[in-house]
Amino acid sequence: MAMTLRIDDELEQALTELAEAENLSRQEIVRRAVIEKRDRATRRRRIDAIASDLIVEYAEALDRLGKA
Repeated sequence: MAMTLRIDDELEQALTELAEAENLSRQEIVRRAVIEKRDRATRRRRIDAIASDLIVEYAEALDRLGKA
């Protein structure tokens, strides 16, 4: 699937420099950045959900520790 991406001069320069440094195409740099961002967001949501569950599960103990 084709897509046109409009970028400003600063982003174009950064993208070009990164592609050259990584020895990858500019398209591959963008692809990896988007996938990495998605993966980080997914991981963050999972961590937040687990933390929320643990806070509820251990609320009493956490409350006691806070009063110590």
